[in-house]
Amino acid sequence: MKEKVVLAYSGGLDTSVLIPWLKENYDYDVIAVCINVGQDTELVGLRERALKMGVSKVYVEDVKDEFMEEYVFPMIQSGAIYESKYYLGTSIARAVIAKTLVKIALKEKAVAICHGCTGKGNDQIRFELGIAALAPHLKVIAPWRIWDISSREEEIAYLEERGLEVPMKKEDSYSRDRNMWHISHEGLDLEDPWNAPHYEKLLKLGVSPEQAPDEPTFITLTFKNGVPTHLNGVETKPSLLLEKLNELGGANGIGIEDIVENRVVGMKSRGVYETPGGTILYKAHDELEHLTLDRETYRYKQEVALQYADLIYNGKWFTPLREALGAFVTSTQKVVTGEVKLKLYKGNIIPQGASSPYSLYSENLASFTTGDLYDHHDATGFINLYGLPLKVRALMEAAHQEDN
Repeated sequence: MKEKVVLAYSGGLDTSVLIPWLKENYDYDVIAVCINVGQDTELVGLRERALKMGVSKVYVEDVKDEFMEEYVFPMIQSGAIYESKYYLGTSIARAVIAKTLVKIALKEKAVAICHGCTGKGNDQIRFELGIAALAPHLKVIAPWRIWDISSREEEIAYLEERGLEVPMKKEDSYSRDRNMWHISHEGLDLEDPWNAPHYEKLLKLGVSPEQAPDEPTFITLTFKNGVPTHLNGVETKPSLLLEKLNELGGANGIGIEDIVENRVVGMKSRGVYETPGGTILYKAHDELEHLTLDRETYRYKQEVALQYADLIYNGKWFTPLREALGAFVTSTQKVVTGEVKLKLYKGNIIPQGASSPYSLYSENLASFTTGDLYDHHDATGFINLYGLPLKVRALMEAAHQEDN
């Protein structure tokens, strides 16, 4: 009996070319594994295409609910955004994909996992760190670091020479990654950061702000312990809630980011990301945290968010540090419960109000009218003590000036 290799298969060009290549270069049975994290429309005909290309078995694993509840929600709670723009759509999905690949490899008693990530990209790191953390005995095959193929055009030619179906058009060969959280676009004219994106042919989840309606859309989101539970007062399953927010956000030009980012491997890359629903959730969650978290916790949590984003981006989800930071984040979310009202208008998310049973805002304290909890005279002593270091320093400098 032949040994088995599990192939991370998306049905796209980069993974389709791996099937004949593996069969020609390794004496393995190839098991194609497609992990559905929300790219449902891309799965049509995928099983048949993989079998036609010669795999021995195909898995199509639906992990959308797991993806949302165990990966996306903790990320939202953390506030992690990479380099102030990227909502980590591809990065966070790689963690659940790696975990599922390992699960099937162990089930099938495979000896290796193969991925189609390029030698210049981040995903090779994310997959391989995940595999190393969960099943260090498994071999990893990374063809882009082995073979002579050096471009997408050569991949297309490789399939055409063998009479195999090319799962894309040559004139539309943007490199895209799609899941229920986002879609990314890279390559072609985007490789020059001076070129403006052609949004009319690029966008898949919505429209540009200029093409959005002239009338705003109003929504209300309800959170419990930092997790969104209701949209406009209706309790909604996580995956469906995100789907509806993607529709509303996309229609209003929300969540389009054009970023030149720093890859893990040391180079910069340019991409356009669409994260309409996710951007709305981040904004609503942050508004509620402003209402419910004390100053020290909120500010420290901002520092944690930077580290958390780096860990996700760098493929270090399955690490003690990420788990420890996650425990801190979870503890802060006990009070992040309440409702947030938002206005969506031509690419903007405009807060319209928030309420929470754990709100730290006191109208009695904040009002210009003197209340029972605050005596204006107390400010005098507070300012004297708070400003004491400044006075001491000023007196020291004055003394030195007199000596000179």
